Amino acid sequence: MNIKDAKEQIRNAIIAYFTKDEYGEYRIAIEDQRPVFLIGPPGIGKTAIMQQIASELGIGLVSYSMTHHTRQSALGLPYITQKTYGEKKYSVSEYTMSEIIASVYDLMEETGLREGILFLDEINCVSETLAPSMLQFLQYKIFGRHRVPDGWIVVTAGNPPEYNNSVRVFDTVTWDRLKRIDIEPDYQIWKEYANDRGVHPSILTYLDIKSSDFYRVETTVEGKSIVTARAWLNLSDMIRLYEQNHIDVDEKMIGQYLQDKRVSRSFANYYDLFNKYRSDYQIDDILGGRAGEEIINRAREAEYDERLSLIGLLLDRTGRDLRQVYYSEQILTEVREVLSNLRAEVETDSGSAADMLESAVSAKKDELEKGKRSNSLSEDRRKILHGIIDQLESEARSLVKAGDLSGSEAFDLIRKDYNARRADLIDRAKEAESELDNMFTFAEEAFAEGQEIMIILAELTKNFYSAHFISRYGCSNYFKHNKEMLFYERQKEILKTINLLDEIAE
Repeated sequence: MNIKDAKEQIRNAIIAYFTKDEYGEYRIAIEDQRPVFLIGPPGIGKTAIMQQIASELGIGLVSYSMTHHTRQSALGLPYITQKTYGEKKYSVSEYTMSEIIASVYDLMEETGLREGILFLDEINCVSETLAPSMLQFLQYKIFGRHRVPDGWIVVTAGNPPEYNNSVRVFDTVTWDRLKRIDIEPDYQIWKEYANDRGVHPSILTYLDIKSSDFYRVETTVEGKSIVTARAWLNLSDMIRLYEQNHIDVDEKMIGQYLQDKRVSRSFANYYDLFNKYRSDYQIDDILGGRAGEEIINRAREAEYDERLSLIGLLLDRTGRDLRQVYYSEQILTEVREVLSNLRAEVETDSGSAADMLESAVSAKKDELEKGKRSNSLSEDRRKILHGIIDQLESEARSLVKAGDLSGSEAFDLIRKDYNARRADLIDRAKEAESELDNMFTFAEEAFAEGQEIMIILAELTKNFYSAHFISRYGCSNYFKHNKEMLFYERQKEILKTINLLDEIAE
């Protein structure tokens, strides 16, 4: 099973476990809810899908690696207490609350979330002293004397024995307590996630050419050879930062992530070639509709890997612009909602509009902090919240600077600023649409009706931000080449009837 299918299976299981009867009780009692056990190679994305599921369902996430726990930290420490049975007092052993269970309660107290995922990684690598207690936990969700709170689903993960010498082989009784999901690496599935995450185009185009280098965990005469999905993601982040800070990306740095000499050398050579393409092809000119005959002819005569690299550069640049349009649109949509509520308040209340804005800012900051604490905040939502907070704080500062304004005067100032931001967004959306059309025009001139145009169509359709943009703002060349996607034009017409980005009227 690939990681995308595994995510769907876990998500469905959690929804089922959360289902309640007419009395508000969970249809499947907590002790009968089999923990999910993800088993697969290291670095394949097991932890990442837990964060995605928590974000999508709006629930909490507490994660622990069981390799770091002793029997005492997992179960709690024993202490002696006095209990009376009949008329006699006895000394009885009790246990303090497990660190793991306490973390779940801490998150519930801090965020108010009553449902979530307790994710225990490397569960088949627990210490020898802790191993006997795991069967009790898997069956009854109890560590020591304390049970996982109702509403918290247990998901576990581990590596097969061939990847980890510390793995303990589960017996039949243990397997019979688990929902087992076996996962295998799949580049095409990972690429869907990588596209939305903004993985560096040099990595994606390299793996499109050499997909066999996507995942390698093996023992060679020179030792362990390790290249994982996690390694490519981490390398992508570092390449972005090196480029931002004008630091050379060399094979030494690449080899720290791609721990296979042949793969690291091969990618380092490709990255140098990729940079040459980035220098030779004037991406800004292409997307600005100013590509000269020399660039068009070079692309027309280029080998397939060079064409693929060029397409990656174009899609990366347009993708970043479309992502920013998406963020700006979401920010303005929520800011408009805040300002609409503010308008109603200032018309009926003599309070300060600046104070009301500060109250809205506090609410968004609270959402941001709770989301971070619960591990249920997606990267997109984090950036959007920061943008909303920045805009509302800017509006509040403008009101303070303007002095003592009446309710209607204060709102007029805010409305003027909002409408200016809206106009700026519309301009950037038009510019992004023009970039997309120019990319298609260049591809038509350089590649005629070759497979390169089909690659562009496929990547734009699969990518969340480009698909979202085209459905809202359109792209004539996209529709021309993709007739079956003409329903997007209908969506665009429908959008005109929605107040998503309307000006705030006087």
